[in-house]
Amino acid sequence: MPYNTSAIPPRKDVTGQTQLPLSRVKKIIAQDQDVGICSNNAAFAITVATELFIQHLATKALDQAKAERKPRRNIQYKDIASAVHGHDNLEFLEDLVPKTVKFKDIKSTAAATRATLRGERLSDQAEDQETRAPAPNGTKKHKSSASRSSLNGSVNIGSILGNGTDTKSQGQSDGDDGSADPNDQLQLEMRQASGNDGDVEMAD
Repeated sequence: MPYNTSAIPPRKDVTGQTQLPLSRVKKIIAQDQDVGICSNNAAFAITVATELFIQHLATKALDQAKAERKPRRNIQYKDIASAVHGHDNLEFLEDLVPKTVKFKDIKSTAAATRATLRGERLSDQAEDQETRAPAPNGTKKHKSSASRSSLNGSVNIGSILGNGTDTKSQGQSDGDDGSADPNDQLQLEMRQASGNDGDVEMAD
């Protein structure tokens, strides 16, 4: 059985009855926590106002459907959205009835957003790699000049330890020049420092 799509003309005579079910409207009003008690007269007035509002919204949407290049008799969602966004007295429904957007536009916008985020992440990674990159020609960056001088034996370990001995002069007197292995020289300096670390005699 086909659906009855013929429009129902609005009532011009006051009959004292509503086309919307009054009991359903009362149930909807009872769901509102801010409303404590709603009388029958108030529920009837709200029902009639709802019918008038639906009639007004449908009329504006039908005007949008007839204003297209190919006029239509059936109202679609885009007609209601155009009516809401085209009339000032219906602008409070813009959040509830937004305009439709094509899926390809959404995909393109999402792809552009992902590309922007990916570009920011790549730029951040590039900055991190630049900060962590080694020195040119494979040379290793040293933290300070003191560490470099400690490797080639130019630091007086004795003066640092407080025993007053010059490790470099001792290394040269033993026949060890500056071209020796830094690791061997460091171990030698540590052994000499530990040998000079004796007990201190306390005065009575």
